[in-house]
Amino acid sequence: MLIIASDEHRAHHSLELSDGRLMDSWEGPDRADLIADALRSAGHTFAEPAPLDLELVGRIHTAEYVELLATAWDRWQEQDDPPPAAMGFTWPTRGLAADRRPSDLIGQLGFHSFAADCSIVAGTWSAVQSAAAAAVTATDRVLDGTAAYALCRPPGHHATADQFGGYCYLNNAAVAAQHLRDRGASRVTVLDVDYHHGNGTQSIFYDRNDVHFVSIHADPVEEFPWFAGHADERGTGAGEGWNLNLPLPRGTGRAAWFDALTTAVQAITTAGTDAVVVSLGVDTFEDDPLGTFDITTDDFTRMAEAIGETATSLGAPLVVIQEGGYATEAIGANVNAFLTPLC
Repeated sequence: MLIIASDEHRAHHSLELSDGRLMDSWEGPDRADLIADALRSAGHTFAEPAPLDLELVGRIHTAEYVELLATAWDRWQEQDDPPPAAMGFTWPTRGLAADRRPSDLIGQLGFHSFAADCSIVAGTWSAVQSAAAAAVTATDRVLDGTAAYALCRPPGHHATADQFGGYCYLNNAAVAAQHLRDRGASRVTVLDVDYHHGNGTQSIFYDRNDVHFVSIHADPVEEFPWFAGHADERGTGAGEGWNLNLPLPRGTGRAAWFDALTTAVQAITTAGTDAVVVSLGVDTFEDDPLGTFDITTDDFTRMAEAIGETATSLGAPLVVIQEGGYATEAIGANVNAFLTPLC
């Protein structure tokens, strides 16, 4: 398989506020490097992404949000003795004017984020551009007939049209889905198998019927992102019925997880889908520090077989976009197990 990846991600070292502690993010550069090492050892080939088309990004994300991501670090450096990472600390929550964008940088960082697990450093903008570029390049290669996977870091499925959070800044899967639409797909399904609900992808396409969002994830009454991912969230307006959430309780075993996958692929089969984007989070792994599901390395192969067979039966090109996964000792093996049957 062709792996689209960039070394630009290594310059992005985020800080996060987790359980009351400011710490280095779980989403560190080692994740992508360990995946790349495992895939090289398995014989996959690598290529750099083409330059990112920001006009395409602008059809998913708002202009003011993209401008903030691009300029926040330089603006942060204008302070006397600036702290090591740019972070907001006040968010437009219930009872506040959520539609009034501040002019001050701290206010804008709060306005354009929804969680304190993301920060911006010197290399963030180049890293998030390279991740989105990898998603677009992998999509182009798949449409040209080459099996391809985008090794995106940072991930993207939590990023909304104008907010970062959950380690995500640009929504790589959403950009890939829009690119598939632009290249002729009439309806794209984004299938999100990350442990955490892809709230950003859902929100971006919630009122659209040309992108079908299907997510298998931990129940948000118990897990991040807490405020999205419930089964009764079905879409709105033209998008009503085109959003399918399959939340599962903590500790879900493989039998129940694969029952949900059966429901998901049945929905894809009946949706008129002609292209599939997989948001691949391997944090469903049994030993992942940020998950509680009981999925083994071999299960990722079984998972990919079911998804790949569904796409093949529909004649739908399939592109795989990397999302979460934090069990670093197994992350490479888990990703390779998923990609192997798709080669």
